[in-house]
Amino acid sequence: MNVQAPYRKYADLLAEYFPYKVQKLPVDGGFTCPNRDGTKGRGGCSYCLNSSFHPAYGQSSLSITEQLEKGKRFFAGHYPNMKYLAYFQSFTNTYAPLTELKRKYEEALQVPDVVGLVISTRPDCLSDEVLHYLKQLHTSSFVILEIGVESCDDQILKAVNRCHTFSESEDAIERATVVGIPVCAHVILGLSHFGTYTAREEAQCLSKMPISSVKIHQLQILRGTKLAHLYDETMRQQTSEPMISQQIFSCLSLSKYIDELGVFISHLRPDIAIERLVSQSPSELLIAPRWGMKPEAFQLCFEKYLTENGLFQGKFYDSFLRNVANKRTSNDIQY
Repeated sequence: MNVQAPYRKYADLLAEYFPYKVQKLPVDGGFTCPNRDGTKGRGGCSYCLNSSFHPAYGQSSLSITEQLEKGKRFFAGHYPNMKYLAYFQSFTNTYAPLTELKRKYEEALQVPDVVGLVISTRPDCLSDEVLHYLKQLHTSSFVILEIGVESCDDQILKAVNRCHTFSESEDAIERATVVGIPVCAHVILGLSHFGTYTAREEAQCLSKMPISSVKIHQLQILRGTKLAHLYDETMRQQTSEPMISQQIFSCLSLSKYIDELGVFISHLRPDIAIERLVSQSPSELLIAPRWGMKPEAFQLCFEKYLTENGLFQGKFYDSFLRNVANKRTSNDIQY
């Protein structure tokens, strides 16, 4: 673990694979999603707005090569010796015939200074055929999968219209790990309004899984999403009469999110790298929460919070394992 931070940073994980600095370049591969085209659902997850994380150079109207070359030019002035990972980010990037996946992934790897792939996908869109191909690809190029777990609570997943279960996340991550592909799990803090799992339980659940890293972000309300409509309705009801519904929710304040994140980190397995602590969406798309703090400032604030409170990644992880072991021992006793 990096001695300068009370948690393991993503750069520490990448340093195990690369002797030089690498930068992710988001790519729009022109994919769709089974939760949008009617295969699983329509309209997507209630919080999802893909345009909120599209960089200017990541446009599906451009070829994979053109997007990556534009991205390289964007970073070249600041980091002239940088290498790059093609980050297939938008929608579900394993949701296509294998021939199409091969064409797009291999085009990306042909771009000079692109040394690997980061592939974002859903847990229910990872066939054995695709994993076998990625296993072969990983022998010559770096490949990591980013899988949208979002929550370990099926009640929460149903409430936000994920249209998959946590058991599907477990299965996908296990199968990817078996073939040697590292996995980063996405998780959203602030969804507990819709279910029963707390930040502590989410961290404990993820810690049991063979993941290499995790991306964490706060629940955000973005314009044009289903969640924005629910949020608007909730705010109106709160100004008139209480709305009796399990879906009443409010976004986490900055201090509350830091508290929740501190709980999550301190219960998380120590070897899991933290790729992201917080997400930032364009101001014109963001309804709430509006903290007015950039990710870099948030990181410093959070690390100060951990230090002042004597917290660090995995502080309570060992005690959790001991409790599980004690429970198992007690259950095994026969009278």
